[in-house]
Order: sequence, then structure tokens, then C-alpha cells
Amino acid sequence: MPQDWSFGVNNVFVNRTLNMKKISHIGLDMDHTLVRYNSERFEALAYRAMQTKLVKNQGYPKEVLDLKFNFNRAVRGLVIDKRRGNIIKLSRFAAIRTIYHGLQPVPFKHQRDLYSSSYIDMREPDFDTVDTAFSISFATLYAQMVDLKDSPLGFKLPDYVTIAHDLNVVLDQAHRDGSLKDVVKENLAEYILQDPETVAGLERYKRHGKKVFIVTNAEYSYTKTLLDYTINPYLKDHKHWSELFTYVITYAQKPKFFFDQRPFMVINPETDAMTELTEKLTPGIYQGGNAKQFTQDLDLDMDEILYIGDHIYGDIVRLKKSSGWRTAMVIEELDHEVENAKKALPFSTEIEALMAKKMPLEIQLDSLITDQIDRGVKEADPAIDNLHAQISELDKKLSPLIQKQNELYNPHWGEIMRVGQEESYFAYQVERFACVYMAKLMDLLQISPRTYYRSHRRKMPHE
Repeated sequence: MPQDWSFGVNNVFVNRTLNMKKISHIGLDMDHTLVRYNSERFEALAYRAMQTKLVKNQGYPKEVLDLKFNFNRAVRGLVIDKRRGNIIKLSRFAAIRTIYHGLQPVPFKHQRDLYSSSYIDMREPDFDTVDTAFSISFATLYAQMVDLKDSPLGFKLPDYVTIAHDLNVVLDQAHRDGSLKDVVKENLAEYILQDPETVAGLERYKRHGKKVFIVTNAEYSYTKTLLDYTINPYLKDHKHWSELFTYVITYAQKPKFFFDQRPFMVINPETDAMTELTEKLTPGIYQGGNAKQFTQDLDLDMDEILYIGDHIYGDIVRLKKSSGWRTAMVIEELDHEVENAKKALPFSTEIEALMAKKMPLEIQLDSLITDQIDRGVKEADPAIDNLHAQISELDKKLSPLIQKQNELYNPHWGEIMRVGQEESYFAYQVERFACVYMAKLMDLLQISPRTYYRSHRRKMPHE
């Protein structure tokens, strides 16, 4: 079957032309990119850790412990309005399209009571974004805590902003104090997915002359544990993951890595001791550092480096703005979205057919009303009433079809990459800042390392 080269190659989707023959260095984030998690289990673990710490450390009522985790209550790309206790899904132009107050949907007619405009300014401090799979548990528990605060039982909870702040505090604590990572390290098979094909793909790219490196926010000990488990057992051309990856940069503190000037610390893997790098970067294991020095020390052009990550801001947006490396984004939900798009095709076809009937009726209705107003007559009222009735009947058929279509994706938020007929704000960020994107790293690695990914010509509205 001939390949449609204009939109992508296999399961790699193209926003901007990317010639892999010009890429000499491929950088990888670790969590959710190189190393795949069982996301639902990990987020359930993070959820329980936050619950426990809210009650034990922050003085929240014990009823918080009775809340149950629901993985489907949040998706990536949502926006949390900390001041109002709302969770919002935006269109590509930051227009409000879906709102929940806690767990309760906010009807469209009430949105204007909450917001003076249909659009929000993402620069305002009231708004947080659900940027990564690691944020699902946070958004879910926040929504439940808002409901708990508003419940008739009258639990004594702080304001919505403080709840969001406290959740951030306890989630950061859980990531730092071992509440999460120690459990993962002791139960690797439960939380971490092994992927022999990815290891084979990386070795194949190495044989083609590509240098592969890691930039992760994880500290060295956790990085070592995960790489020992996911990489070492499947190596064929190398004895150890430290031979596969030319550079391993831990505790990088992304996005600071892409714009700050932190020094590189050399890690001795035998003793874990660290010393500050005083010369040019050479292959090895490091902590900290910065993208500018990395690029300069290796005497690379920015277009020679492709960095692959899963965090829309920390891995993609800030990198693109500050460092100019080429970017690829892993969106693990994408396989689910593409599969469900196939299942939704009968609904989509029927919706399009009904819309094809509805739109001419709307045009005819507008024309009749306009003509009556222009001429100051009422003679078309029966025809207008008839058109209203026909449109209403079509809307009754459309509504359940749209609901069924959305439920194939997420019962509360629908598709991640769309909101109704529009692209979502998350999809807009992916389109703007990721040169290519895919569901998993292996989607890229199974394709030739010499592939020329071509972007397609995007039609404008007047075309």
C-alpha cells in the first residue's frame, strides 16, 4: 500500500519537515518516553500518596481518605482554574468549550456568569495546566476536593487556591521523599513496562551512526534502577546501557535545563560521587548542566539535535523557544485516540450527513429572517417556524450521536486532541512546538533512521 508521505510515516505524524539524515544526536526524556509506565497504576499510587499526606501533614479531614481514584476524570491538556475551582477544556484559541466545577458540569448558559469572556489568558496565575501523565492524579483529586468542599456535609476545607497549593506541595513531597519511587523500585513489574523492541530500535539507530543521549529530571539512583530493568536485559550490541547512551544527564531540572546556565556535575557510577565539570563535555554520566553548553561543547548545530519527550511544556515548548533543537513528542494516549477514531467513524459519518442537511436550513432561515426585517413584514413567519422545527428535529438526532462519539474517547472530556469540531488547546501546542509526534518511541525507531518526514500543505479557510 503506498504511503501518504504528506501527513506522516506509519504512526509518526508530521507538523514540520524533519530530515533525519541531518540529525546526528537524539535526546530522550526518560519517564513516559524511553521508559514506559503503567500510567493508571502509577497515578493511583500518586493519588493515594497525596491523600495520605493531605490528612497527615496538611491537617485535612479524614474523609479525604474515603475518596476513590478514577483515571477517567482527567486528561492531558486541561486547565485548572484554581480561584474558582473549575477544570476547563479549551479550543486552540484558548476559548472555553467544556467546564466542570469540581465534578459537576457547568451548563453553557452559566459560563458567562463565571467568565467575562469566552476566552482566557493562560498567562494569568489563576490557571494551571495538566501537562503530563503525571498530572492526572492531581487534577482528579483536585476536582474531588472541590466537590467535598461544596458538599452539604460542610467539610471544613480551605479555599480552592489553597487546595491546589497544598496538592502541589504533597505531590512534590511524594516525588522527593520516596513515597512513589521507592514503591516503584520495589515493584518494577507492576509499574514499569519492559519493551525489548525499543532497545533493539535504539541499537539499530546507533548502527546507523546516531548518537543517543538521555536528559531526565530523575536523580541518578532512580535512573539507574529503571535503565537496569528496561534496557540491560535486551541489549545485543552493548554490554550495558551506559555504552548505548553517549551521555546520560540526570536531575536536569527541565525546563531550566533549556534556558539556565547550571554547571554539569560528573557522576562516578562506581561511587555515586560527583565533581564539577571544568572541561568540555565528553561521553559519560552527569547531573545538572544546560542545553547551551551541551550544544557548544559538542560543536553541534541546533538542527542536528532531535529531542523526544512527553511533557508539552517542560520537554517541548520551553525547549523550542529557548534552545532551538528539533522536537518530537510522545503522546501515549494517541494509540487509544486513533483506534477510537476508527470506531467512531459510523457516528462521524452520520453526524456529517445530518449537518449537511442542517446547514442549508440554517442559511435559509437566516435569509428569511433578514429579508423580513429588511422589508418590515411578517409574511414568512410560517416558513420560519417550519425551518425552526426541522432544525430542532435534526438537533435531537445529532445530540445523542455526538454524545456516543465522545464516550468512545473519554466520558467526561471526549478527545484529547479535539473539542467538538475544533482542535483542542493541547493539540494546538503540539502542532506549534513539536516537529513530529507519536504514541510511543518505538513508532519512530521502527522507521528508517534516514527518513525525510515531510509536512503537508495546510489549507487556509479561503482555500
